[in-house]
Amino acid sequence: MRGYFGIGVEGISKAANLGAVMRTAHAFGASFVYTLGAHHKALQINKTDTSRAQSHLPFYQWETPADMRLPLACPLVGVELCEQAVDLPSFRHPLACAYILGPEQGSLSGEVQDMCSHIVKIPTKFCINVSLAAALTLYDRTLSLGGYPPRPLMPGGPDLAARENWKAIKKRAN
Repeated sequence: MRGYFGIGVEGISKAANLGAVMRTAHAFGASFVYTLGAHHKALQINKTDTSRAQSHLPFYQWETPADMRLPLACPLVGVELCEQAVDLPSFRHPLACAYILGPEQGSLSGEVQDMCSHIVKIPTKFCINVSLAAALTLYDRTLSLGGYPPRPLMPGGPDLAARENWKAIKKRAN
């Protein structure tokens, strides 16, 4: 997959959540991770980031939106359950971008929302955990930009025929 992405959280307060976001970012191949106005306790992630993401990708800590320094031509994509947001499954992810999620018990600030080129929402009935929202967002990015073939329309579609063919080949080989 070409392009790059980073992911961050505004106002995060729990180390376990930040560690999970960083681990997820590392697993999905993020180019960088960041926090914006993180509570100091959230930065104590040594016990929760078991992949040690900080050893593998840049980690930026900014205090205010004015402090943020994203790469040139890197659109900011807010992930927020709000009225003006586009449903994530309908969103065409930019090849290069930075995602930003809101805090555990709140929303992206108005200032950050104003900075976003796009705002997307995960189509749920209510807000979900920030680390789960990060994982779903990056999974959706992988599906939409990863070059995977379309899924079969029905159970037992083309993939079933391929599995049956593979079983027959293995049986003949034994």
